Amino acid sequence: MEVQINKGPLRGELTVPADKSISHRGIILGALADGETVIQNLAGGKDVQSSVSCIRQLGIEVEKLKGITRIKGRGIHNLQEPEDVVDCGNSGTTMRLLSGVAASRSFQTVLTGDGSLRRRPMGRIIEPLMMMGAGITGRRDSRLAPLVIRGGGLHGIEYRLPVASAQVKSAIILAALAAEGETVIHEPVPSRDHTERMLAAMGVNLPMEQGLIRIKRAGDLLPLDIVVPGDISSAAFWMVAGIIVPGSEIMLRDVGLNFTRSGIIDVLTKMGANIQIENRHMIGEEPVGNIIVRHSELKPVKVEGQVIPRLIDEIPVLAVAMAAAHGISEVRDAGDLRAKESDRIAMIVSSLTSLGVEVESSDDGFIVNGNGFIPGGSVPVGSGGDHRIAMSLAIAGLISRVPITIEGFECVSVSYPSFREDLVKLLRHTA
Repeated sequence: MEVQINKGPLRGELTVPADKSISHRGIILGALADGETVIQNLAGGKDVQSSVSCIRQLGIEVEKLKGITRIKGRGIHNLQEPEDVVDCGNSGTTMRLLSGVAASRSFQTVLTGDGSLRRRPMGRIIEPLMMMGAGITGRRDSRLAPLVIRGGGLHGIEYRLPVASAQVKSAIILAALAAEGETVIHEPVPSRDHTERMLAAMGVNLPMEQGLIRIKRAGDLLPLDIVVPGDISSAAFWMVAGIIVPGSEIMLRDVGLNFTRSGIIDVLTKMGANIQIENRHMIGEEPVGNIIVRHSELKPVKVEGQVIPRLIDEIPVLAVAMAAAHGISEVRDAGDLRAKESDRIAMIVSSLTSLGVEVESSDDGFIVNGNGFIPGGSVPVGSGGDHRIAMSLAIAGLISRVPITIEGFECVSVSYPSFREDLVKLLRHTA
């Protein structure tokens, strides 16, 4: 599907889709709870539906009615062996977290996914899970899916994450819930901590120090009542749009403001963006608030180090903000972008270059020479089947001097099915 992007100031209020990361974990941890977990405002994209489908194959009943999702948890030790291959779709979070669950169960589980997911590296989860005693084989010397996991009989380990990764960390934690002894995880820099927050609310003793997590074999997990806040990764597109499009002012309601996820706010503020946070409060274990953005003149920025895990999913749209700034901006230490739904570094560089922006890639990032605008191009630009690239291109189209057409835009349904409708809503307010 091709989409041509209209222009104009964006004004109004939005409630963005529910947080994907929290939704995935609510589903999977709810399946391990002893009793019924109730989730309000579950994210509705294809990735989260993959998690629902997968836990159903493990014998878990899921009911969805009028915005309420009920997970009939069977306890840590009562999952059923799946009768068929478990398809994780395009969701790396589903595959990596379920690998930790499957590693703890004394039956065989085969995890696969679509062509994109089968190309994404799984070695980082396979190594620690095998150290704990799981048997795992896969393609390319057990680095790629499909993964055949023979679990059970796990023991605790001490493990240093080579890079900060919430998915790898969570896979180890989920396996450790049913392992003998203590598991100790060393984290080089903080990554998103939704798993730890949720497990603490479920009654798990999870001592945490600076860069250190300890977890022992758990008993019954308490079921939860979860209200999922808005996803800051989805809000980021409108934050950048409101900042770079003249005449814009947008309020984004009830967005998650977890420190491990809010790096995009810090970086945009450093660039000179006019951002306000109102009505800060807690929903369950997570901080939330309303984000208000207004058009601002941006200056260049260098993004590297500890902030990268806090905004890794927002870097594609941050690159658009960098193009809208005046001067040279740089992203470093973001090599993990090469192993997302696409090689996002390559896609950012090729997409922005095709729109007339001066961009140069490096092994772990890129450099943008921003001119305060995006020239645009007469040839349609491809999304590469990556939802975040497609939406970032849409935001770029709002300030391009030549209208742009995006190919493969239907991939936005992975995380934000209503993206086009929300864009039209914000543009309509200024008609």
